[in-house]
Amino acid sequence: MATETNNTGPFPKVATGIPGFDLVTDGGLPKGRSTLVSGTSGSAKTILAVQFLVNGIQNDDEGGVFVTFEETPDDIARNVMAFGWDLAAFQKQGQFAIVDVSPEPGGVVVEAGGYDFSGLLARIEAAVKKVNARRVSVDSISALFSQFADAGMVRRELFRLSAGLKKMDVTALITAERVAEYGDIARHGIEEFVADNVIILRNILQEEKRRRTLEVLKYRGAPHQKGEFPFTVSDRGIEVLPLSAMELTQKSSNVRLSSGNEVLDGMCGGGFYRDSIILISGATGCGKTLSVTTFLDDGSKRGEKTLVFAFEESREQLLRNAIGWGKDFRKWEDEGLLKIVCAYPETLGLDDHLLRMKREIEAFGARRVAVDSLSAMERVSTGKSFREFVIGLTSFIKERETAGLFTTTTASLMGGTSVTEENISIITDSIILMRYVELMGEMQRGITVLKMRGSWHDKAIRQYDIDDKGMHIGKPFHNVGGILAGTPVQVVGGEIEKLDGMFEGPRDGVTVTGADR
Repeated sequence: MATETNNTGPFPKVATGIPGFDLVTDGGLPKGRSTLVSGTSGSAKTILAVQFLVNGIQNDDEGGVFVTFEETPDDIARNVMAFGWDLAAFQKQGQFAIVDVSPEPGGVVVEAGGYDFSGLLARIEAAVKKVNARRVSVDSISALFSQFADAGMVRRELFRLSAGLKKMDVTALITAERVAEYGDIARHGIEEFVADNVIILRNILQEEKRRRTLEVLKYRGAPHQKGEFPFTVSDRGIEVLPLSAMELTQKSSNVRLSSGNEVLDGMCGGGFYRDSIILISGATGCGKTLSVTTFLDDGSKRGEKTLVFAFEESREQLLRNAIGWGKDFRKWEDEGLLKIVCAYPETLGLDDHLLRMKREIEAFGARRVAVDSLSAMERVSTGKSFREFVIGLTSFIKERETAGLFTTTTASLMGGTSVTEENISIITDSIILMRYVELMGEMQRGITVLKMRGSWHDKAIRQYDIDDKGMHIGKPFHNVGGILAGTPVQVVGGEIEKLDGMFEGPRDGVTVTGADR
């Protein structure tokens, strides 16, 4: 499949084919120019350099040349086989060539007299012509400084290398080492002046977790997205997750679907919208997982494929719980209508979880997706990365016009000031609150629809019970205030009369009379 090249503007770009990368760079790498990719050890510089070439071969039938100053060709070929990239096969097909400038094992480099890159440039040019290359990757120029003591000479020759690549009319990617995630762009402080463009890869340690990010620092004369963007290395190579660069272009559906509970559907004005994201917030044990079970069971009954990501309970626990409420999840699994994916949040980084979830949703073709619960993911991430995770997941689900039901656990048993600790409620379309209510020495439960975008919804807080048949929503609480704040109190008759007096006349389009009261 050919990738599109952005030929608009004064500097046309070459699409790299790396997921998310071309969105961040607004089309790819500037055509016919050199781009420096700088990063610390383990930041995936070599993977990016090889992936750029492989995608050119596979997607655009463009030959590629890899120049290695550090690793041997055999080592590089073995390392990238894990991503399914067979460099030897590309070489046999005449689409790929390696220029080996790596030092001999155990050899000692002795600098004697002047040195220039004329011979190296001649080798690169010969390889470019041999495979009709349009892309070249050089990995890594920082190795030259350990071989030659004269930094000024190395800088001069690097400029010659950059100029020579430009004359060959190839798009080049050059890697360099840096010693810290934030600080000098490259180890020796001169590498960044060799290239027209600079990209920084980071492998940051945050709260005992590694997180990779990409930043376009300089794109001379070419537009690009600003800031750091998370990326991960999967079995397919680098995949950038440009969450803050995404556009709000999703379609909006007027089709309603059922929650599986008729009374709750009525409270939501007729059910959830097909492409909406619903957040259920409540304390532990108040029925959030039951709501997820009912939602998925209703979809399976209607022949829709449903998928649940469980981060707190195992598959067997979910099956047992569902049977306890009269829902046969095994049956839906056997019929291919339900898929359960269970994992501890600690097993992967948040970016890897997001990538896996998107693949599962796409591969299964899910029409309803549930996440139980977001709170589990929140505990293994920073506030910023958690919000980016939620944005990435919700936008992906909405683009597919799929319904998403997320649960989150409040810190307080009786209520709280925030629906979620990281205030992700603004990202969701609908919010349902479930609360414990203590009245007259008895613990009861209350449910209310706090938010329903684009639709009327019931404003009352209704009492509900849970038994072996599921959830039963009853009448609104009367003469009770402070439920959502976690401090329920009964309102005496005199205070009720005073409150009613404050709302004489039309209310929500209905005239309130004494009889109505």
